[in-house]
Amino acid sequence: MLSNGFGRVAWWAKWLLLVGVLSAAGTVFSQEEEAAMDEAEKPAAKAAAEGDAAKPEGEAENQSMLMWLIETSGLIGAIILIISIFFVHRVVTLFLEFKSEIVSPPDLVEQIEALVAKRDFNGVYQAAKKSESALGQLLVAGMTAMSSGLGEAREAMDRTGEAITVHMEKRISLLAVIGSLGPMIGLLGTLKGMIGAFSAIALSGTQLKASQVAGNISEALVLTFEGVAISVPAIYLFALFKDRVATLTVDVQNMSDELIRKMHASAQARTAPPPPQA
Repeated sequence: MLSNGFGRVAWWAKWLLLVGVLSAAGTVFSQEEEAAMDEAEKPAAKAAAEGDAAKPEGEAENQSMLMWLIETSGLIGAIILIISIFFVHRVVTLFLEFKSEIVSPPDLVEQIEALVAKRDFNGVYQAAKKSESALGQLLVAGMTAMSSGLGEAREAMDRTGEAITVHMEKRISLLAVIGSLGPMIGLLGTLKGMIGAFSAIALSGTQLKASQVAGNISEALVLTFEGVAISVPAIYLFALFKDRVATLTVDVQNMSDELIRKMHASAQARTAPPPPQA
């Protein structure tokens, strides 16, 4: 019985020793394999690091930032970009058109004053009619109603001036629309990003996806910034052009009124009877 007991103990000891040896050998083999893999991966990692170092850091960062902004903005950002392009085009056009040289050309004023001095009223009418400026339109309206008197001519020019003012203000009204619409589109992007962030938190369960939450919050902030960035210059330029329209229309109406008075005085002097001789 005792010998059988020692035999069983020796048998279990042999199996335990064999298992220990095999496990130790497996551990050593796995460590050697991992070390070999690390040694094999080191040249590739080193080459990749050298390749990244060889690239210009500023260019890589700028390109990645630009791509990040494009991807983060998405469809709403594309809409804001289209509105921005239209906004820049309209502002450049208004700066080129809303100038005193365009509204009341100096060469037209000199030509009309020379014709008035010669009492060539037909030439004045033809020159004003050929001109597409606001001054030409006012003079045509005034000269057309001149037959009914100076008062009727001035009223006709006032009505034409109001129409010109409305047309010019209509052209700048889109700047006010863009100034009001920009923050609303940015707010839409803000809501979209925040909904996505809270949805990621609600659906994450036990493990929170921080990258997804941060991406949605970044989208909300970027779109808000883009909407405000287009709104601020639009509101400022709308006020600037509104003041310019008021100044230009008042100046051209005063100039046309002065020219029509000169024409009326010249016509009255021409038709006046000669003074009686003593």
